Amino acid sequence: MDILTPDTGLLFWMTLVFIIVFIILRKWGFPVIVKMVNDRKAYIDDSLKKAHEANEKLANIQKEGESIKQGAREKEAEILKEAAKTRDAIVEKAQAKAKDEGERLINDAKAEIEAQKQNAVKDIRSQVAVLSVQIAEKVLREKLSTNEAQMDLINRLLDEVASDNKKV
Repeated sequence: MDILTPDTGLLFWMTLVFIIVFIILRKWGFPVIVKMVNDRKAYIDDSLKKAHEANEKLANIQKEGESIKQGAREKEAEILKEAAKTRDAIVEKAQAKAKDEGERLINDAKAEIEAQKQNAVKDIRSQVAVLSVQIAEKVLREKLSTNEAQMDLINRLLDEVASDNKKV
């Protein structure tokens, strides 16, 4: 027996078994295998399609997210600008109000100072007048202590009044 050259009987039976197995596989095995392969291919194709769609949706969501972020940044910048304008307006208004209040207080203080000054001047004048009258009274008493001095003063005053009336 030679291992490399098979016997014709063995070759016949091996061929016959191969043909029978091939026919059985062709009738019942290959269609099931082909169906399974096709189903698997369809499942893989469907999964790839869904993955592609998911990637597209993700890309769209990312684009939308970026546009929303950009819009939010723009809105934030706008709100910050408005807040800065409002802050500046409030500060300016407060400064103007403080300036007006300061001017009012200064004017009130000046008026109070002027009133106190007038009162002081009036008080000083009244005191000077009282002192002047008292001094004049004392001087006149001393000078007019005699009747003769009183007559001289009366004559002199009458002469001054008469001369004043002539000028007018």
